[in-house]
Amino acid sequence: MELAGQKALVTGGSRGIGRGIALELARRGADVVINYNSNSTAAEEVVEAIKAMGRQAEAIQADVSDFEAAGALVKATVAALGGLTILVNNAGVTRDRLLMAMKQEDWNTVIQTNLGGCYNVTQQASRTLLRNRDHGARVVNIASVSGLVGVPGQANYSAAKAGIIGFTKAVAKELGKRKILVNCVAPGFIETDMTDAMPKAMLDEMLKLVPCGRMGQVDEIAQTVAFLCGPAAGYITGQVFVVDGGLTM
Repeated sequence: MELAGQKALVTGGSRGIGRGIALELARRGADVVINYNSNSTAAEEVVEAIKAMGRQAEAIQADVSDFEAAGALVKATVAALGGLTILVNNAGVTRDRLLMAMKQEDWNTVIQTNLGGCYNVTQQASRTLLRNRDHGARVVNIASVSGLVGVPGQANYSAAKAGIIGFTKAVAKELGKRKILVNCVAPGFIETDMTDAMPKAMLDEMLKLVPCGRMGQVDEIAQTVAFLCGPAAGYITGQVFVVDGGLTM
């Protein structure tokens, strides 16, 4: 298995894309910490699924928008797994509203969780990753096509995800010479609990914009992330991998 011996932290790993990523990393041999904010039951279910594969796993609660909590998460991950070689920044929230109706709290919550959380965890994990650089240290940040094209009603979310893309490129330049590779995955319309709750008419309209004519699957994002964490991606850094069925081309 190409990720045997790797120690991974997946933020927001209890459901949706984060859950899929955590399971795929484990399938390829990594031990994984599942970070969650509130849904402990879902996080423990992922942990049990990973342990059933023969991997080490633990669920750790932390609000990554809080700098101190993010630092404690990193320390707890290292203690639980005996190290850290892979960081996947996936945690995020939405507070969709048109700009004129968007409250300052809506803006701050999305920016601080999605973009601030990415900074909070990566900044405090960087020294640990540096100590493990000879073991294939990787950072993969989950952005969105919303950060590439902008989506009405998502000024906060689009801004945060665009910020993650810029953050990825800057940090990749800083850490590349230190053998830490930093990349970004930007999903399009992916079939998750969030999209399941959307009205069918809205989904049908969205799908008209996708050349592939279907929703993406969580596994398609997870496999892209796992590839970036593996040896085959050893000469890739600072890149944005768009997985959107052709939506933004």
